[in-house]
Amino acid sequence: MAIAKAERLMNLALCLLGTRRPLSKRELRESIEAYLEAGTDDSFNRMFERDKDDLRELGLVIATVEGLDGEVGYLARRDSNRLPPITLDAEEAAALGLAAKVWQQARLAGAASGALQKLRAAGLPEDVDPYEAHGALEPRIPVHEAAFEPLMLACRDRRPVVFDYRKANAAHPETRHVEPWALECWRGHWYLAGFDRDRGAERVFRLSRITGRVRSRGTGFTAPVPDVVTVRETVASWAGESADRSALIRLRAGAGYPLRARASSVRELGDGWDELEVPYGHGLDAWLVEFGPDVVVLEPAELRADVVDRLRAVAKG
Repeated sequence: MAIAKAERLMNLALCLLGTRRPLSKRELRESIEAYLEAGTDDSFNRMFERDKDDLRELGLVIATVEGLDGEVGYLARRDSNRLPPITLDAEEAAALGLAAKVWQQARLAGAASGALQKLRAAGLPEDVDPYEAHGALEPRIPVHEAAFEPLMLACRDRRPVVFDYRKANAAHPETRHVEPWALECWRGHWYLAGFDRDRGAERVFRLSRITGRVRSRGTGFTAPVPDVVTVRETVASWAGESADRSALIRLRAGAGYPLRARASSVRELGDGWDELEVPYGHGLDAWLVEFGPDVVVLEPAELRADVVDRLRAVAKG
């Protein structure tokens, strides 16, 4: 479905850019195969208006011109859609090279490489190799979750999705109906922010807990999309980043470096264990479970009980 829409948008953009005079809706419908297959005039009009809005959102400047006969026509003038000459110095080229090396998975790696090739063709200095500059820096954003690509496309196209999601303290997954807003990587894990239709509220989902296939649903969004989606801040608050309490834990020596980085105090206990005082807020129990047998919660009692419950749920699952 996503490929068919992308092809339809590309054909519409080529028609609008290639014409010397405004084209009416009727002419565009006769020129694009996907529009010919539209069952009724109403379905074609809805499809065309959505496509036109999508192209404008992508940056294509589409002019609307009324002809002498009163019929409205459309075209994308080349002078309005032509970028100025691109000039990059060595530092700018190095920055772009580092950005391109970040993405190593899925279609993003090809897109980043293709973008650099286009910049080279557009005038990137021949003596500058953006892949080699500052080669000691090797940025990486790993994407191992199968759900990443379909959710990325759903966020872009604003398509609701359905997937099975297993919470950290649950033995079995639940089906969630979500209007996806944005994806973000935080502490090495990918998260999705969106509107959970079943709960009628904003929710954040960790991609590694999505099981099975992400399925698309054709209906549009029912909730407004916020201007700014702060996935990282939301996840951080759930993980206790802004906590005003402390928890006392035992941590195996040589393990749990993220916990050590956040600890306000560390004391050696001997026998291969250390005692740490860490900020305690909502979601800390889920994070501690990830360290398995390397962590033992000493206090408070409710945190210890929550961690035990989560471990038992994992053992049952």
